[in-house]
Amino acid sequence: MSKKNFSVNDIQEKINDILTEPEIRFAALIDNKGKLIVGGFRKGIAPFENDEQRKQMFLELAHRVANRESFDANLGRVKYSSSRREKVVMMSFPLSRHIILIIAETSVNIDRLGWKIMYKLDRQWSEFHGL
Repeated sequence: MSKKNFSVNDIQEKINDILTEPEIRFAALIDNKGKLIVGGFRKGIAPFENDEQRKQMFLELAHRVANRESFDANLGRVKYSSSRREKVVMMSFPLSRHIILIIAETSVNIDRLGWKIMYKLDRQWSEFHGL
């Protein structure tokens, strides 16, 4: 199956839009090797982890997303995945060979936010998720 291309500039614009949401702390595009492509923290947000810890988190996320693909044939492709932690909610959205990572405040409604993010990603997510 061929991989489609998308514009990183377009994704950056969508990430900037996502970062306007008050419950979002961090939004980024991560590649399948765990490298940050574009994105970052919403203005005024202090991270809980240092740069090295974030790099490790991105790498582990890329591995988890890749491992989930083995269940796609039986269970269907992942629309998004989330985990509610004590300090944040983390969500990942597959986008071709990339991942949109969202870190939000704990007060967020995960399903509502998940659908809002998919809406904001619009065409890119619907064309590329799980490919």
